[in-house]
Amino acid sequence: MSFDQMGDPIQLKDEGNKHFQTGDIDKAIECYTSAIKVCKDKKVLAVIHRNRSACYLKKENYTNAASDASKAIDVDAADIKALYRRCQALEKLGKLDMAFKDVQRCATLEPKNKTFLETLRRLGADIQAKLKTTFSTDSRVQNMFEILLDDEMEKDKREKAANNLIVLSREDAGAERIFQNNGVQLLLNMIETGKPEMILAAVRTLSGMCTGHKARAMAIIHMVGIDKICSIMAVDNEEIALATCNLFQCINDSLTGGDNREYGKEEALVLDASKDLKAILLSLLEMVASKKVSGHGRDQALNLLSKNVPRKDKKERDNSRALFTIDNGLKKILKVCGQVPELPDQLPLTDNTQLIASVLLNKIYDDLKCDPERTNFREICDEYVKAKIDPNNMDKTIHAINAISGLLQGPFDVGNALVGHQGIMEMMVALCGSEREVDQMVAVEALIHSSSKMSRASFIITNGVSLLKDIYKKTKNERIKIRALVGLCKLGSAGGDDYSLRQFAEGSTEKLAKQCRKWLCNPQIDTKTRNWAIEGLAYLTNDADVKDDFVEDEPAMKAMFELAKSKDKTVLYSVACTLVNCTNCYEKKEIIPELVQLAKFSKQHVPEQHPKDKKDFIERRVKRLLKAGVTSALAVMVKADNAILTDQTKELLSRVFLALSEDPKDRGIIVAQGGGKALIPLALEGTEAGKVKASHALAKIASISNPEIAFPGERVYEVVRPLVNLLQTDRDGMQNYEALRSLTNLSGFSEKLRVKIVKEHALPEIENYMFEEHDQIRQAATECMCNLVSCKEVQERYLEDGNDKLKLMVLLCGEEDEDLQRAAAGGLAMLTAAQKKLCTKMTKVTTQWLEILQRLCLSTDPRIQHRGLVVVYNMLSSDDSELVKKLIESEMLEILSVIGKAEDNPKRQDPIDVARTCLVKAMELGLIKPFSSPS
Repeated sequence: MSFDQMGDPIQLKDEGNKHFQTGDIDKAIECYTSAIKVCKDKKVLAVIHRNRSACYLKKENYTNAASDASKAIDVDAADIKALYRRCQALEKLGKLDMAFKDVQRCATLEPKNKTFLETLRRLGADIQAKLKTTFSTDSRVQNMFEILLDDEMEKDKREKAANNLIVLSREDAGAERIFQNNGVQLLLNMIETGKPEMILAAVRTLSGMCTGHKARAMAIIHMVGIDKICSIMAVDNEEIALATCNLFQCINDSLTGGDNREYGKEEALVLDASKDLKAILLSLLEMVASKKVSGHGRDQALNLLSKNVPRKDKKERDNSRALFTIDNGLKKILKVCGQVPELPDQLPLTDNTQLIASVLLNKIYDDLKCDPERTNFREICDEYVKAKIDPNNMDKTIHAINAISGLLQGPFDVGNALVGHQGIMEMMVALCGSEREVDQMVAVEALIHSSSKMSRASFIITNGVSLLKDIYKKTKNERIKIRALVGLCKLGSAGGDDYSLRQFAEGSTEKLAKQCRKWLCNPQIDTKTRNWAIEGLAYLTNDADVKDDFVEDEPAMKAMFELAKSKDKTVLYSVACTLVNCTNCYEKKEIIPELVQLAKFSKQHVPEQHPKDKKDFIERRVKRLLKAGVTSALAVMVKADNAILTDQTKELLSRVFLALSEDPKDRGIIVAQGGGKALIPLALEGTEAGKVKASHALAKIASISNPEIAFPGERVYEVVRPLVNLLQTDRDGMQNYEALRSLTNLSGFSEKLRVKIVKEHALPEIENYMFEEHDQIRQAATECMCNLVSCKEVQERYLEDGNDKLKLMVLLCGEEDEDLQRAAAGGLAMLTAAQKKLCTKMTKVTTQWLEILQRLCLSTDPRIQHRGLVVVYNMLSSDDSELVKKLIESEMLEILSVIGKAEDNPKRQDPIDVARTCLVKAMELGLIKPFSSPS
């Protein structure tokens, strides 16, 4: 293009037309755009816009196509080409009524044009249909609200309408319809009825409407009001509190960027959610210490803070939410920890509230990044406790001591530093000697919590033991007696499972444990106090005699399992510790004999193992626990609220499951009581060690169970990922082996499961293990692959060039080990049946192929022989005439004849039948003459 043409719109337009004709649309757009920039003539400009509109239609850029066509129509309202182009673009953009108007004008201008008439008819019908559905959804929404708000309506009709509304709100279009139809106001009216089922339905519908839609979530917050949502969550109804907590979570997820939709002009209004998020955070902190809030509401407010305040990932820099919470709410959380339910005028709590508050304190403290932040946290706690300690006001003082107990269960270091402060320990001693039982109880609990860490317990041991013994002997109150006893247990077991480190005289641990079991089985004692008895056992079962006595006492075990299933979840950690002790599945320190000798020589302390911690004792204990119903208790424990079921507790539960599933004979019981299902969440989240242990237990169960029964419904697909994770090379051989066996079992079950296994990238790992030195692992990997080769994707890997996959499979068929041979021959038989090309490829990957194949066909094991003969049959059917000739000219023909002419024999019928089929195939191909009577 010469220089004088560059600025000429007509030339540019013609250039564009040429490109359009040859189909180079991008170049055409370029030329038209340049022309538009320099064109001064209105009429020519309209034509260029109209032409560019055609390009945009081809590129499916309908917004630009419509806007270019409009520019042409602005110049000439009867521009029929531009009108029709705009009609096409508008239809694609879903603006049917506007498109209809355009084509109506086209049809008026050219009444005989068939295209226009056809489009007119089609769009007319589409608009009718759309109106009908919009109308019907709208009227359905209205209708549902009418039914819900009509007091006279029958209950089941109302329930159905409520369910429909919730379901509708979970789809974007439905949520939008409810929203547009004054739905938020009507949902508020439902909430005003005060009927629990109405409130639940309304809150769940709002959750659906807020999910994944930032604009709608913000609108709903402003229409309903954060205070209103908080007041619903504050109601004394567990289900409503939970549903409202879920609504807050949906709002939070949408506002923090859960929504990636494109918004046009509204973008500016939608973006800034930080004000709302801050307001929600402040309101939740208000709820934490408000008297108007029920225990359930308080639990959920604390749970929301636990979930959303600390950073999800420590790599994120921003921990401003944690700092904001400390400045605006730390004292409120401490207030919850300090509540003493026995005193008048306390905040409403559930059994779990104080523990949830401690967990929250720990998470926030954990989220801090530097010493000044931690110092600030400590100072606020210090100030809070000091302000409450008043020798003339016992109620305030025990509140302070209880707050310290809360910190000792949360950020231990902060609580521990407080215990060491001037006057606090003296205060505890004074409280222990108080006349009021509630004072003694609070003090003893604080003593127990402060003796958590062995190294730091020495101070408490020297002062605490005599105090606790004293209280234990003097008090008539069972509740205090148990707590004092637990303190003694805790101090007494500070040596762990080391048999020779005992704080107290021989035999006293068993006495203490017997007492704990007695209380545990006494239904007259309140649950909180019986929980303390389990806490005592959690320490005492470090002793092997105590473990053995405990599992012999079936009523005590059953009582513990019942408590583990109760609403009070504070007991989970103690139950988990007790079970870990009874099954000996804690981390064991390796005892190296040489070092023991050395230690004895230098008069150092040597840890010793108790005779009852030997293998047969442990196995017996596992059987007793299973018989008493431990699995169903574990299955309930796994479902507990996430704040209380910490990663540490999950790891303990995973360890117990692994110990229980050691013996294959016990796995049926575990499956029957829902153990398979319960293991999945443990394998997917928690500590690294916990996930591996749970995955290993899953592998043990999945390797020998019917997957449909062990993992009902869709859950079976969730099992695959944890099993594949066990295939990593840094896991131990047993984990690799059992993971391979369980994947073999699953892959033999259904095509859908095989596809899932391939999707989880298991193939490279399984192939790795087929090269393994270890015979059993190699065999397990080969069996697994044998099941997977029916998958198209797996066959494609074998067809690809440049790898040794097929060679390996053929060579494994020549191994000595019959199980391995059988698995490899099965894989080869399936591969050559599915892909004819592999029959030829097989002969090229190794020169030993014929010798190996003959060995398979001569095997004494009929199953191996059968598989080998199937490979021969596949080769005969492979359309590779060279290969077929080679086979028949080798000794293979003789082998086939010998096997095929043998008499029928039920034990070897499969190979005999296949050999005969091969001979028939060879005759059909004209390679051998039909058998005739001897000449």
